[in-house]
Amino acid sequence: MTCLVNRTIRARRAAGAAVAIGFCCCMLPDSAAAHITSTGSGGFGSGFAHPLTGPDHFLAMFAVGLWGAQMAGRPVWTLPATFPLIMVAGGAAGMFGLPLPGVEIGIALSILALGLAIAFAWHPAEWMALCLVAIFAICHGYAHGAELPFAADPADYIIGFVLATGLIHLFGIGVGLGLGRPFGGRLARGLGVLIGLGGVYFLVSALSVA
Repeated sequence: MTCLVNRTIRARRAAGAAVAIGFCCCMLPDSAAAHITSTGSGGFGSGFAHPLTGPDHFLAMFAVGLWGAQMAGRPVWTLPATFPLIMVAGGAAGMFGLPLPGVEIGIALSILALGLAIAFAWHPAEWMALCLVAIFAICHGYAHGAELPFAADPADYIIGFVLATGLIHLFGIGVGLGLGRPFGGRLARGLGVLIGLGGVYFLVSALSVA
C-alpha cells in the first residue's frame, strides 16, 4: 500500500511539472530569432538533416517515441503520429511570420518536460499526453518554419524534416520497447533523467540569449 501511495505522489508531481512546463512555452519572452538561419539554399537534404544534426530537436523527437513506448497501448503510435502533424501547423505559422513568443525556451522546456515524464514513468490520460506533445510540436515546427522563407525549396524542406522526424520517433520507440522490461524499466527512466538534464542545458542557453 505504501509503495502504491508513493507512486501516486510521484505521478502527481510529474503531472504538475509537465503541465506547467508545457504551457509556459507560450508565456515567455520571444527568443525565436536564435533559431533562424539566413542561408539562401535548402531543400529536402537540409530539412532531413536539421532534426538529425540539431541536438535539441533530436532529443525532443526521440523522447516522444520513448515516452509513447513507455506508456504502451495506443500512445505508442498516437504520440509519434501527432507530433509531426502538429509540427507542420507550427511550421506554417513560422513561415508566415505569425507571432509566437518563447519558441526557443519552449523547445528547451519540451525536452525537460518529456525527460521528466519518462523519468517518473508518468502515464497520463492519452488526451493529456497528446495535448502536451501538440504544444511542444508547435514550438519545434515554428522554429523550422521560420527558416523556410530562406530555403530554395520549402516544400521539399518540409518533406525532409517530417521524414527525419518520423525516423527519430521510430528510433525512440525501438529503444523504449527494448528497455521497457529490463530492470523493471529503470534503464528507460534513466534515459529520461539524461534527457531532462539536456533540457536544463538548453533552457539555460536559451535564457542566456533571451
